[in-house]
Amino acid sequence: MLNKIAKTVRGLAADAVEDASSGHPGLPIGCAEIGAVLYGEVMNYDPQKTDWANRDRFVLSAGHGSMLQYAYHHLAGFDLSLADLKNFRQLGSNTPGHPEYGWTDGVETTTGPLGQGFANAVGMALAEEIKAAKFNSAEHKIVDHYTYSLAGDGCMMEGVSSEAASLAGHLGLAKLIVIYDDNDISIAGSTDLTFTEDVAARFKAYNWQVIEDVDGHDGQAIKAAIEKAKAETDKPSLIMAKTKIACGAPTKEGTAASHGAPLGEAEVKGLKENIGLPVDEKYYIPSEVEKYFAEHQEKLKAERVKWEAEFADWAAANPELKKAWDQAENQMLPADLKTSLENLEIKAPASTRDASGAVLKEMADQIDYLLGGSADLAPSNRSYLDKYAEIQKDNYNGRNIRFGVREHAMGAIVNGISLYGGFRPYCATFLVFSDYMKPAIRMAALMKQPVIYIFTHDSIYIGEDGPTHQPVEHLEALRIIPGLKVIRPADEEETKAAWLEALENKSGPTALILTRQGLAHLEKEKDFWTGTKKGGYTVLSTQAEKYDYTFLASGSEVSLAVETANKLITEEKKEVRVISVPDRKTLTTQKDYAKTLTANSEKTVVIEAGIGSGWYQLLEGDYELITVEDYGESGPGHQIAEEKGFRVDKIIEKIS
Repeated sequence: MLNKIAKTVRGLAADAVEDASSGHPGLPIGCAEIGAVLYGEVMNYDPQKTDWANRDRFVLSAGHGSMLQYAYHHLAGFDLSLADLKNFRQLGSNTPGHPEYGWTDGVETTTGPLGQGFANAVGMALAEEIKAAKFNSAEHKIVDHYTYSLAGDGCMMEGVSSEAASLAGHLGLAKLIVIYDDNDISIAGSTDLTFTEDVAARFKAYNWQVIEDVDGHDGQAIKAAIEKAKAETDKPSLIMAKTKIACGAPTKEGTAASHGAPLGEAEVKGLKENIGLPVDEKYYIPSEVEKYFAEHQEKLKAERVKWEAEFADWAAANPELKKAWDQAENQMLPADLKTSLENLEIKAPASTRDASGAVLKEMADQIDYLLGGSADLAPSNRSYLDKYAEIQKDNYNGRNIRFGVREHAMGAIVNGISLYGGFRPYCATFLVFSDYMKPAIRMAALMKQPVIYIFTHDSIYIGEDGPTHQPVEHLEALRIIPGLKVIRPADEEETKAAWLEALENKSGPTALILTRQGLAHLEKEKDFWTGTKKGGYTVLSTQAEKYDYTFLASGSEVSLAVETANKLITEEKKEVRVISVPDRKTLTTQKDYAKTLTANSEKTVVIEAGIGSGWYQLLEGDYELITVEDYGESGPGHQIAEEKGFRVDKIIEKIS
């Protein structure tokens, strides 16, 4: 039956790509047997309850082969119709060009940028181990499943997969099984052109079990390899499945021509003839295949119902754990969270990274599904939870993850942890190294995952490390990512508010932009929390009908703006107000409110230690920008800042 299922999927994939006049037929046709084994025999899932907590996860890291997943989701009984397959790659269809989380039923993560899915799968496997360690009891293993990923040559070439595989091996994620579609073909031609390393040796060095020389077109061989992978309890497994891209196509089998373009009508007919499908019938599904999956679906449902009974027994025996489970699964926040933050004492002056560290520790005590780590910068990022254990191979029941110097994988792994469910992950590094994470940050925003990023050392003020470590364009680059909330607090109280906003933001990721240098406490209205939610609020004002100057600033430059304003008020008798703008993106979406902050002013002055291009959205009439439009240099931070014009007298001279 596996062979018949695989042939059916070959035909479906070829037809769908052909009708779309777009797509990647080679992988779905070449990996059809792998899919048949996973969806038809091995994986534990329920297509009628796709959010079942104990389901096996499948990640198609080689997302260009999306029709493989779509075809199997249709056959297996997910909410994906034959009409959806026929609508492949069409605007608004349920079968987009690459798998999209939250769009197509049963898709665990959005993939396409190669290697991202691999690292997401590492995150999911890590999340499973953490959740199992926390919630399983001696009597009940309510968390007990596998994470599977199908990766191609491109995934293996991408650096993010190397970073993620290294960490997965270090952590001994034995319930992670990656199947490598080893077909020796990439878009440009044979992998002999660019990729001749010993992948097996590489993964063995990463502390993976490597199962070599598996015939990717032999269902029983694939199944045996998966059973061997499951028997390994100390390390993740890589199954090296030798396949032929577009297997069965008369002239394009094993060629790059089948990778990213329709096969052509004659080639599709030849494929069907070679594998025994009706040549002139599109989207052919034998009744035996339909019957097989209908019966298989009932077996899968029975397994899920059996688990639900065990879960009920576990819940009755462990009421406190059940309460924690529900809080985590529903991402419930304490009702008095704001009050506890208001009462948290943080002595000023304090860097916002120090304030963030204090807030994070307070939140960890109240939200036990909050966890995360840093890319080897925990002491600098203030991201380590001192009261809680580290997550390591010998103990997954912790809250601190040491990602090592692997920023890109870190970003993609926390996406996987978030997608898994039941956790609120954060990760940390220097702001300048957010560039190493950008693809993963973009994917988090695209998938609306509520990941929290802690980016410290946020400007030229870090000084002596020089321009390689001084962010200039990074803040602006993050702000332009759709769906990413970016908050740059100005003191310890704004940092509290920033964390509250980050935790309450469940519809996408949040980046906290934090200083290394100490910042003075800003006197402000008690209800400033309301202002921060709107993106900005008035910190200082002479309460005039007409202002000589309105200052807009964020982060460390707010106190500089206040100092400048006070000098203008006392020495030059000017009418001045200062607006703190911790979240410029949010403020720009509220045009009427933003105008109330900047109206009736002779001149608007922006002060921010970074690229100033995005501030024009808030500017009208006469304005001046005190920003950083070039790289910094090595030296004491305050000296560099002064040289760039960030000094009271220089600002007054420039704006007068």
